[in-house]
Amino acid sequence: MSIKHLRTLVAVAEHRTFSAAADAVCLTHAAVSQQIRALETELDLTLFDRSTRTPTLNATGRALVEKAREVLRAYDNMVPSILDETSLGGEIALGAVPTTLTGLMPLAMTMLKRTCPALRLRIRPGLTSPLISALERDQLDVAVVTKPVLLPEVLRFHEIASEPLRLIASAETASDDPMELLSTRPFIRFNRDAVVGTQIETWVQSSKLRVNEAMELDNLDAIASMVHADLGVSIVPKVCVAPSHALPLKWIDLGPTTPFRILGLAFKSDTPKSRIISEIERALGNAARTPGAQPE
Repeated sequence: MSIKHLRTLVAVAEHRTFSAAADAVCLTHAAVSQQIRALETELDLTLFDRSTRTPTLNATGRALVEKAREVLRAYDNMVPSILDETSLGGEIALGAVPTTLTGLMPLAMTMLKRTCPALRLRIRPGLTSPLISALERDQLDVAVVTKPVLLPEVLRFHEIASEPLRLIASAETASDDPMELLSTRPFIRFNRDAVVGTQIETWVQSSKLRVNEAMELDNLDAIASMVHADLGVSIVPKVCVAPSHALPLKWIDLGPTTPFRILGLAFKSDTPKSRIISEIERALGNAARTPGAQPE
């Protein structure tokens, strides 16, 4: 049984089809099929139900996938785990929610490069739930996410910043009453698939507001541009580090029931890269504590 065969098996489990798995591990469809057949022959096990057009993992196959993930995790962590603790080089796969990519992340990563010049960063943007899933599957080492309602037991979450939600409106808007604006102006909604989007929707409903939804977007820059063009109002997090290209908008407090988005760093509790992750956390914290600061 080879590591290569186990990687192929896990790729099939994660990508659902042999073709998609072939793309993920840079093999042909035929090569993936051959590796799976070789694994089944060597183990004397049937891992897939082939009665349907697309083979699917059976109970034995699913159980083996979980064991294969453990083996691959141990194999991949073997060298990093014996390296000198002071070594801060290598590559880190870092996930980040889109709202951090134009303010917090550039500043923090600039700070990080000063202390860890040999570190290579591979940044993957995404919403919190997909990033959490990627951490569980060892596709990421660490991720900057909005604190979810439930966190898998294998993950840890360290808070970086608490960002209040605010109503944003065109700078020319006369009213400063958030309830009036939400009731009378078109509402540009933050994507409800995002944790912060769910927070916003919960607050709107608890405030018994009837909003006139105009559009639903998942990009903070896009929402700001629409509001700047006076196409409506929106509720978004007041990010801890403003992007260098921030548009002039009116930011209005939502009052005593204002919700907050908790931003933090999620990673596996048994990660062998704890020293590097600590440096990333330190850089993010330093950046978050300098409101309005811009990357050099």
